Amino acid sequence: MAAGRELFALQGPQAQMDDIAAHAGVGIGTVYRHFPTKEALLTAMVRDRFQEFAEKALLAEGIVDPLQALESFIRSSAEAVEGDAGFQLAMMGSNELEWEGIEQQKAALAAVVSRIISRAVAAGVVRDGFDFDDFGMVMCGITSTMYYQPGSANWRRHLEIVLHGICAPARERAPRAA
Repeated sequence: MAAGRELFALQGPQAQMDDIAAHAGVGIGTVYRHFPTKEALLTAMVRDRFQEFAEKALLAEGIVDPLQALESFIRSSAEAVEGDAGFQLAMMGSNELEWEGIEQQKAALAAVVSRIISRAVAAGVVRDGFDFDDFGMVMCGITSTMYYQPGSANWRRHLEIVLHGICAPARERAPRAA
């Protein structure tokens, strides 16, 4: 999978399984035994990322300040995938991704992230209506910037603009009764 990540970063969706095998120093048969298709490899890579994100979300959930918890999680997730073009492609809606292989990881991630978001919304620091689906949309946008502008720091500016946009307007930020 490391070789796949590297070649997807260099070649994007044009990366071929035989090149990935050569880059990993294994035969093509070995790769196909583990990943029968390029899409299966992408799915495994995304599954690993979702597990990693769930761990990051659990850490962020322990942050007392609700806005800082959400921002910390989103930032650490974005930083984790900065050079992972395979994941970036998946987040941009790759139709080839076998999502049915990722439901468990996505559900675990959604549970924790939804709690983080709900706490921030209830505290009045994130605009009403923001939810897990919106988080996915935010990550899709950020990863698109990463993918189409590799090596650029523009995704960080994009992230800051989005984080500012999800904050509740100042008039709505008054603390709410628990």
